[in-house]
Order: sequence, then C-alpha cells, then structure tokens
Amino acid sequence: MKVLLTGAFGNIGFSALQELLQQGHTVRCFDKRGRQAEKKALQVEGRAEVIWGDLRCSDEVAMAVQDQEVIVHLGYIIPPQIEEDLEAARQVNMDGTRYILEAAQQQSQPPKILFGSSLDVFGFTQNHPPPRKVTDPVQVTDEYTKHKLYCEARVRNSSLVWSIYRFADVPPLAPRRPHPIMYKIPLDTRFEMLHTYDAGLAIANGISCPEIWGKVLLVGGGSTCQVYYRDYLGRILDAMGIGMLPVSAFGHDPYCTDWLDTEESERLLHYQHHSFDEIIQDVAKYAAPPALVKLLMPLIRPLVRRWILRLSPYIAK
Repeated sequence: MKVLLTGAFGNIGFSALQELLQQGHTVRCFDKRGRQAEKKALQVEGRAEVIWGDLRCSDEVAMAVQDQEVIVHLGYIIPPQIEEDLEAARQVNMDGTRYILEAAQQQSQPPKILFGSSLDVFGFTQNHPPPRKVTDPVQVTDEYTKHKLYCEARVRNSSLVWSIYRFADVPPLAPRRPHPIMYKIPLDTRFEMLHTYDAGLAIANGISCPEIWGKVLLVGGGSTCQVYYRDYLGRILDAMGIGMLPVSAFGHDPYCTDWLDTEESERLLHYQHHSFDEIIQDVAKYAAPPALVKLLMPLIRPLVRRWILRLSPYIAK
C-alpha cells in the first residue's frame, strides 16, 4: 500500500515508519528538514521516499499527497513547544491539516486518512471514574486541544474515508531536557502510557484493518500501563540518579490526562506488547547520565536537584 506519513521523523512517526516498512508498505515521508530528522532519514535511505517540506505550504503538501492510498497525518506541534509560537503552531496544526484534506479530496482516487489525535481532548476528568471512553464528551482547555478538536472535526466532515486515533502519553526514546511543564501535572494524576513501538504498530496494523475506518479509537498501553504520574516521574528521576523531587514543587490544578478504555483498539489492532516496566526500562536508557556523570552523581546530585527545582513555578526562587 502507498502511504504518505507526515511527521515521519518524530516520536510516533518514526516508530510507525519502521513498522510500515517492515510490513511491506511503500512509504513517502513528509517532514521538515532538521539535524535530527536528517539522521533518522539516513536510517531508511533507499527504503522510503523522503520529501522535505513544510505543512504551512499548501503547494508542498499537495505535491506530497499525490498518488497515495493512505495518509497517516502525525505532523503536529505539541506541548510544550506549542506555547513558544502560537501563530506558527496554528499554521502547522490547523492550516496544515486543512491543506492535506483539501489536496486529498482533489485526487482522482482520494486516499483514506488516519489522523493522530490525543487523549487531551477529554479535558479535565480526574474527578470522574475511569476509564475514558470514546463516547465521553470532549472540551477545549488550551490551544493544543483547540487545534486537535478543530482538526478532528475537519477530518470527520471531509469526504474522505477516515479514522482518528486518540493516543495516550507516548514518551520518546530520546534524551529530554527537564521542562517546567513537568511540574504542572499533579502527582496523583491518573496517567496512561504507550510505548512508541506499540504506537507505531497500531498505525501499521490499522491501515490494513477494514474495521477502523469511520471510527475514533483510543490507543493506549492498557491496564499494565495505567499508573499515577508520581510512579512514572519517580522511576525516570531514579534512572537519572536524581531521585524523586519534593511534593511542594508540583501543582494541584487539573491536567488533561487519564486512563483509557482501549478494549476495542486492542481487539482490532493487536498492538499492546509493552508494559509500564518495559517502557520505563527503554526510556531510562536515554534518561540515564553518561558513565562519568553517573560516577560523580553522588557528589553533584544536590546541585542537579537545585537546578531542576528552579524550573518549578511553585517554589519560591
């Protein structure tokens, strides 16, 4: 099957790309050129077509859409980067999705589209019994959910055959610098994770599954990946040699995340292969400090903790 994959060198995108190639699909990658993207592109050189472009350019999008059977649209600016330039994010997320839909609908044989959304669209639900279901109401709570719900509506109302995946939290297998957003999630928040490889498998299995089309599916790790935020963060901080941070550093305002009912998506897609412990093991490989830093960590831990805590908006500087 000929598949256009936007955001092909992002977190979920690259996992989907590898699985799509493994399953024998002909993949056209559309992404913005950058150092990390170029490194990943080299790994699939000769096996996938790469078109460097910008979702904000309708002509570039139209060229990428030509002669495809399925579009997997993952290219998006997500939190926390979305807050750095709201207008650029709107153009990439909302205009970019619109350009894809318009170009696809103009094809003589329009492709199907699988759109990657997020569980964030359910809003603040910690005061409701879990898990979240596809039939639960959605709500705009910030720019990100505004963009996702706008795009979901555009996809549903298009003339294309469509499917929408609302993903749980998918931590990347890559080094990440601490960011103030980590403190905005209350520690007792219900938190569902999904291994990036399982996310990629759900996409690759999905495009060949007749039953996904016309449906919204909740895609998460399942019961073995339903934890609380303190469990996830504590394990990662331990892997970094830092240890759990004080409760006073974290906020109490509700955050858009929860456990999901993934029974239908697992029945259709057979993708849930990694547990919470396995996710942590893989993420920890990238979170763990280099050998020399690890050796010195007992000495420098107080300084590192102080530096990370300075990112918290809840602790007096």
